[in-house]
Amino acid sequence: MGMPIEVLEAELLQLPKADRIRVLDRVVASLDADATRDAAWDAVAAERDAEADRDPSVLRPLDDVLATLRAELQ
Repeated sequence: MGMPIEVLEAELLQLPKADRIRVLDRVVASLDADATRDAAWDAVAAERDAEADRDPSVLRPLDDVLATLRAELQ
């Protein structure tokens, strides 16, 4: 069996900040390792960005978007 989580946590928290950041980045990347999904979202984002460049009128103010989302969630 591996190291108890409490011991691992204590050891990690003793590392310098830069090392903790590096470990965190690797852990997060290991949890979100779906390259196909990421590529699909990147394509959607690129298309929306290009659409906004072609026609800025498609953009909505953030306050309007948040108000719509809040109304939908209630």
